Amino acid sequence: MSLEGLTHRYGKATFTLFLINVAVYIVEAILSGNPFSISIDVLARLGQWNYAVLSYGWWWQLVTAMFVHVGILHIGFNMYFLLMMGRQLEGIIGPKRLVMVYLVSGLAGNLLTLFLLPANSVSAGASGALFGIVGTLIIITGVVGGNMQGALINAFVLFLINSIMPSVNVYAHLGGLLVGMAIGYYYGKRIKRHLMVQMYGYW
Repeated sequence: MSLEGLTHRYGKATFTLFLINVAVYIVEAILSGNPFSISIDVLARLGQWNYAVLSYGWWWQLVTAMFVHVGILHIGFNMYFLLMMGRQLEGIIGPKRLVMVYLVSGLAGNLLTLFLLPANSVSAGASGALFGIVGTLIIITGVVGGNMQGALINAFVLFLINSIMPSVNVYAHLGGLLVGMAIGYYYGKRIKRHLMVQMYGYW
């Protein structure tokens, strides 16, 4: 399939975010000299090293870390979910807002990581941003479908399942999920009002 075809299939913003993540991983692999596992030195420079953020003022790491991955399986799983979930959300709220959800949720997860994990912690991954995307999708569905209780349960179960997995940054997941849920509530309400106007001419 051509690049244009892939962009059409997965959405312009979703596929662009995918390409950025893959490009960053290629750089990581080259710097590490290993395409399967990234060295801690590279992760400390490109990911989020809390000590560097707080002591050296490397605040840019709060953004770059959401495009950095620790190994081939890490990026593989994350990119699969980005393509699957990102294109769904992009189809609902559009490409610019999809990018906004990714960045704001990822930043929230990284800020929570900064303040709740030890200073010597090094973290990386798109998981916080992805939890934001999924949280937004879940809550939009709950608001529009009139089943917020079910949506909240689904969000809690998703977080619980992922939290018990080894080597998982729970704080990044939590921060991303909560921000995504808040964004989902806002857009869910807007979408529901729009549907009411279309159906009944009022809201």
